[in-house]
Amino acid sequence: MELYYSFSVLIVLASLFAYINHRILKLPSAIGIMVIAIVVSVTLVASGDSFLPKTTTHLTELINNFDFTEVLMGAMLNFLLFAGGIHINIKDLKEQFGPVVMFSTVGVIISTFAVGFGVYYLLPLVGIQMPLIYCIVFGALISPTDPVAVLSILKQANVSKSLETKVAGESLFNDGMAVVVFTVVLQLAIGTEVDLNVENIGLLLLREAGGGLLLGVLLGLSASRAMRMVDDYIISVLITLSVVMGGYLIAHEMHISAPLAMVAAGLFMGNFSESFKMKSETQDYLIKFWELIDEIMNAVLFLFIGFELLLIKDLNEYLIAGGICILIVLLARWIAIFVPTKFMAFKYRFSPQTVKVLVWGGIRGGVSIALALSIPQNEYNKIIISITYCVVVFSIVVQGLTIAKVANPKKIATEEKILEEVILEEETH
Repeated sequence: MELYYSFSVLIVLASLFAYINHRILKLPSAIGIMVIAIVVSVTLVASGDSFLPKTTTHLTELINNFDFTEVLMGAMLNFLLFAGGIHINIKDLKEQFGPVVMFSTVGVIISTFAVGFGVYYLLPLVGIQMPLIYCIVFGALISPTDPVAVLSILKQANVSKSLETKVAGESLFNDGMAVVVFTVVLQLAIGTEVDLNVENIGLLLLREAGGGLLLGVLLGLSASRAMRMVDDYIISVLITLSVVMGGYLIAHEMHISAPLAMVAAGLFMGNFSESFKMKSETQDYLIKFWELIDEIMNAVLFLFIGFELLLIKDLNEYLIAGGICILIVLLARWIAIFVPTKFMAFKYRFSPQTVKVLVWGGIRGGVSIALALSIPQNEYNKIIISITYCVVVFSIVVQGLTIAKVANPKKIATEEKILEEVILEEETH
């Protein structure tokens, strides 16, 4: 009953904030909900016990009773990644396979260490010192772009299909690498013995990422065949739900990446319908159902992020450090994009505008906060949670609201046309 009560309150607040945003703020839905939640949180915290003390206490207890890491990483993220994967065209993804793989693997590692060393050398300037290993832990958790934030904001940006596939594909697949890096570095930080030889890290990556992808394909294949036999919209919806919920249970028991399993299953099932003629009614219901799930989950997630402010004590002490970390993360993101593009120059060409959008479109969100909250309590976890929150809020609000302006479709189209002419001329000679 308590869980039902908590979710009821969250859904009511999410719908109320969505209504206020639609009528007054007119921001993208997810961002608007988060902004209103932050304003409410700041008001309640600033007023202390003088303004609605019972409301503040009840709301704080409500958010505190939720294990954000478990709720997001163990439940919501699976629905959101499946919904994201089901809407991506696999043909477009194949065309951008090289950049997606490079950005979601090499890019994550580059960003992790660039952020780690940047934080280690710059935060002491404002009186905050952390061991290098904890700085790298922060780098690992802040480096993956959040698929939930990216996919919800990209819908509003009107970017080209190739660029959208690069950004969305990277954000969907970089969780596997990020979790492996974060897990290894965190174990080192808390003193757990870890054998860091190439073989062990390779096996960990293969088990987490490879196992997750394989499970997703198997789930997608079996579920798609079942849907082909019945072609009924009610049963089809139930089958997709069983893939997400049952797939997570299997991945959890096998200790493999549930997020990657959901991405693979979503991609497979989203593109499987082309190989057989599904009833238009069935396809329409499936698409609308998962769009609705996506919107509801996004609303609740961004509400969570806004209200997490209630649980971060003395955030104002780390605002300057948070500002420095924002600059470090943006610079590291540029390095993590620029270096791989130079390595891929022999096959793929990236215009300056495309690189700019890839850098600015690297939005952080709930995944980074969930990983930060999973760090065991010690003298450094409060610092990491605070600076993570600063980076995430800036990323979602500032980068999220301006990505459409940065992603100038006409300018990108012009630069891509020039690149095509250069490539054609090079091939001719």
